[in-house]
Amino acid sequence: MRARSASAPKFMNLSQIRFPVGAIASIGHRVSGVLLLVSLPLLALALDRSLRSESEFEALRDLVSEPWRALLLVILVWAAAHHVLAGVRHLLMDIGVGSRLSPARTSAWAAIVAAGIIAVAAAVRWLS
Repeated sequence: MRARSASAPKFMNLSQIRFPVGAIASIGHRVSGVLLLVSLPLLALALDRSLRSESEFEALRDLVSEPWRALLLVILVWAAAHHVLAGVRHLLMDIGVGSRLSPARTSAWAAIVAAGIIAVAAAVRWLS
């Protein structure tokens, strides 16, 4: 039986673990994918309803005009933007573009910040 090293951790405090920015971008990619998958049936129903007639479109627009419902749409916009940007980042890294540490960190920050900017722009557009 191996003896434990004196420097080995005895417990892990999960609130003190700091993830690298690449891990945050990757986790965000997975979370955004799940959000998009779960929301896809609702978005398909909304599209179907909005295309039936002009009055159905107006009713749907009134339905999402409330701030908390518009906030849900902004979250979905973030999810779509982040999923696309992080996905392109991962695909480029798979072929060797930007796979070194410094460019990988820069592209992770770029994906996170750009998705946030897109979501804020959607929020300003819908909530104003």
